[in-house]
Amino acid sequence: MEKKEEFIRVGTTLYKIVDQPRIDGGYVRKRIAWNSETLRQDYGKNYMASVPKYDGFCTVPDHVGYKPVVGKFLNLYEPISHVPRQGDFLCIRSLVGHIFGEQYELGMDYLQLLYLYPVQKLPILLLVSEERNTGKSTFLNFLKAVFQNNVTFNTNEDFRSQFNSDWAGKLLIMVDEVLLNRREDSERLKNLSTTLSYKVEAKGKDRDEIGFFAKFVLCSNNEHLPVIIDAGETRYWVRKIVPLQNDDTDFLQKLKAEIPAFLHF
Repeated sequence: MEKKEEFIRVGTTLYKIVDQPRIDGGYVRKRIAWNSETLRQDYGKNYMASVPKYDGFCTVPDHVGYKPVVGKFLNLYEPISHVPRQGDFLCIRSLVGHIFGEQYELGMDYLQLLYLYPVQKLPILLLVSEERNTGKSTFLNFLKAVFQNNVTFNTNEDFRSQFNSDWAGKLLIMVDEVLLNRREDSERLKNLSTTLSYKVEAKGKDRDEIGFFAKFVLCSNNEHLPVIIDAGETRYWVRKIVPLQNDDTDFLQKLKAEIPAFLHF
């Protein structure tokens, strides 16, 4: 039997919930603004009364006790689908050890705080290396696999755009090839890493202030000036990454398979 289409009303706006196909074969859930007259034409005039209604949107991050609805507000933060279970995670241990080196325990603390205390402020993690095949991009893809739709990849231009509604409510904002070597870029990054609230702006909509909890993970092949960092600055955590000793093309798939055991740990 065909799955029934799903609609919601938030405030005075009607939305249709759809599963948009992705290039990797999976789906991502999206809300598309819908027309109430179209809904009546498709389902009859009495259908509107059965559509779930919410007062508005909120963003409340939680990975362990996630609530899709908080009060009468629909939670924009996405649940993660992993079910923690006991097991080994040798590949993840190896990746964390490679990225954080002698600071391995701090690296594990960083990942645990992301999972259990998502609103905790954390330093801007900056991974640098002029050499190739270091595992920087693999680490970003691993974080995306763990926290799923709560992670976004930005470009350098995204930080300079006035429109930020697509990334302001995320847990992690990552840039694979960062080059923010203007003073205003650096100041904005530092302010975002410590601010508790931020004004969200989307095209054609009024600005709205939300609680800001995003963490930044930046990668660069420029070891000397990917971002302007002043002497004595404590908001950046910079790691120089060495090349990997061997290349395993299935490594990311192995990492993904170990995520439930890692989260249980």
